[in-house]
Order: sequence, then C-alpha cells, then structure tokens
Amino acid sequence: MSIKDEDVAITAAQAGAAVVRTMYGASLTRFDKSGGDFATAADIEAEKVILDVLSSTRPQDAVTGEESGRTGTDAAERRWLVDPLCGTLNYAARTMLVGVNVALRTGSTITAAATADPFADETFWTDGTRAYVRRDGVDEQLKPSAESALVDINLDPPFLNAPEFRAARLLADPGFVERFRPRVVSTSLAATWVAAGRRAAYVTDSDMRDSVHFAAAIALCQAAGCVVTGIQGQPLYTGVGGLIAAADQQTHAALLALVEQQWKESRGDQPGR
Repeated sequence: MSIKDEDVAITAAQAGAAVVRTMYGASLTRFDKSGGDFATAADIEAEKVILDVLSSTRPQDAVTGEESGRTGTDAAERRWLVDPLCGTLNYAARTMLVGVNVALRTGSTITAAATADPFADETFWTDGTRAYVRRDGVDEQLKPSAESALVDINLDPPFLNAPEFRAARLLADPGFVERFRPRVVSTSLAATWVAAGRRAAYVTDSDMRDSVHFAAAIALCQAAGCVVTGIQGQPLYTGVGGLIAAADQQTHAALLALVEQQWKESRGDQPGR
C-alpha cells in the first residue's frame, strides 16, 4: 500500500522534530548566513533526516530546503518545502518555541503539510482539505477561535512594505491594544496556533511565496477554515505580499482596518490619493 502525501509530511516532520529535541541544550556549532541570520548543527541534522524521508518515499519530487537549497527543476509539478527548525534563535537561546515545517506544493497549491512541535509532542497536519493535531497517535480536528484575543506579530526582518507599513507599529496602536493582546513568539508555530484556536490571528509582512517557513502554517489555517489573505486583504502571493491569518472574519476585518490606517497615514490621507 502506497503511503499518502500527508503521511509522508507527518513522518518527515516528526523525524526532524526528534533530532531537534535530542540536540536541545547542547553546545551547537553555528553557521552564519546573511543579515545576521544563522543556522545551528541542529538545523542541518534535522534537515538531513527530513530529506532522507522524502528521498526514500518520494524520490521523483523536487525539494526546497531552508539549509540545502533547491533540487529538481524549477518547473516541477511537485515540490516539498522544508524548514527543519523554525525559531532557530529561540532554540539557540534554549527557548522551547520552535516548529519543524514540511509542506508539499502540487502545482500552485499546498496539498499536504505538517508542523511538528518537538517539545509539546504535537504534530499539526493537513491533507489540503481538513486540519488536525496528532497527540499520542490520536488525531483531533483543528477548530479556530478568536476567544483569546491573542494576536501574534512577526517582528523579524526583512519588512516588505516599510516604511508605509510596519508590524511593530500595531503594538502601540490604541485601536489594537483596545481589542487585542499582542504576542511575539518568533516562529511560524504561532501561525499554526491560529488554526488550533490558540491565537486569534497572526500578522507578518514577510514574503509568502514558496516560503519554507510559512507554507505549512498557511495550509493548516486554510484547511481549518481561517480567514487568510495578504497584508492588505488581497489574495495570497499577490500585490504587496504579507499575511493576515485570522480565526474569523470579524478579527480579520479589525486587523485589516488597522493595517490600512498605516497606509493612509503614509499617504497623508489626502483626497484623491
């Protein structure tokens, strides 16, 4: 019996999570990247075991790995997007807020994805239709909820739409603090929590297209029934980019209005502009 794509994603993410969990707390070699970013030996080793799973189960598919780059042709119909350790800075600082992301893009759609939390021993996954969390081998369907009023905001650069829009300005916006409570987890695991009902929304001004960091979380949110758009409410991967993932339409509308206010202020809110 052939293994389903979602099971491949789950197996790969869990394999990477096992490495991340085992290496936690050890003195790890760092590998510098551009812009002050870095990877650790845990990132490298986790990606290796994920790629081993993919190569053994889906040898014909293309892969984009955060650390190893791209394999296969650019026009490949099926491409796996792998982020072996999302939250590397958290991890290096011995903070257990990280995720392991594996997603399959078939054509222009994410058709299977998994995000494993190495320390909560949870794996969030989707077959592209519905979204679940697996604990102790048992799957529970994800149900978004805005009840917490917690909104996670990504403050990691680069910022696509600065200076017209800066996510950090939401933290001081009276309209934001009146309705929401900000959180900064600094990992895409927080976007996954929107699908799970643990966050009301997630906002980032990052580039979403073929993102190894966000592909799995976006797919989980969409399959769970969240409202997911670009930063100005436009369809994903169009216009100015960015992401608002909200548990419901009301939360999304409130955040969109706050975002749009920044653009109005940058234009001077002049008639005809």
